[in-house]
Amino acid sequence: MLALLAVLLAAGCGGGPARPAEGTPAIGTPSAPVAPAATPAGTEMTGIDLLFLSMMAGHTEQTLEIVRLVRDRLADTELRTLVAAIEVTEADELDTARAWLAQAGRTVRVDDHAGHGTGPEQLARLRDAPDADLDAVLIEVLSAHQRAAADLARAHLEAGSDERVRDLARRVEQSRTAQVELMAGRPAARS
Repeated sequence: MLALLAVLLAAGCGGGPARPAEGTPAIGTPSAPVAPAATPAGTEMTGIDLLFLSMMAGHTEQTLEIVRLVRDRLADTELRTLVAAIEVTEADELDTARAWLAQAGRTVRVDDHAGHGTGPEQLARLRDAPDADLDAVLIEVLSAHQRAAADLARAHLEAGSDERVRDLARRVEQSRTAQVELMAGRPAARS
């Protein structure tokens, strides 16, 4: 349990040591206000930054749906702790992405995330999994889902221009990679 909490804190979940740039909302800190940071004079988010925020918001909405499907049914206490940390962190990230998109005059559209997340069949697997198999099914589904988020964030680090958005991408990449590593040592679903 202590190892799990150490990794979560190191990855920026639950208000660990990760500190955002001045004026940037703290992602992963439940007590941090989630207000849009003022855009520094002379800089604007580019289309690629806005696309990343929109795709990440759609991905995060799906993560929160996954969490809601399983949080009260998990048997493994460490997995419950991880899911709770994911829910808090990603709710904050979603609020931040939505605020920045609103500041830019954009909204999240359902199709912004099409083809980049967990499909309806995977959500059905979670919904229909017997309690005895749920932990293993969640590990399989959530690992793939979080790996996709880390990949998306990693790609944005190469292409993005707004430092606030790149900082968010950096924290997403680190936390999702740590989550996937945590789940890798746990039992996988039976086929």
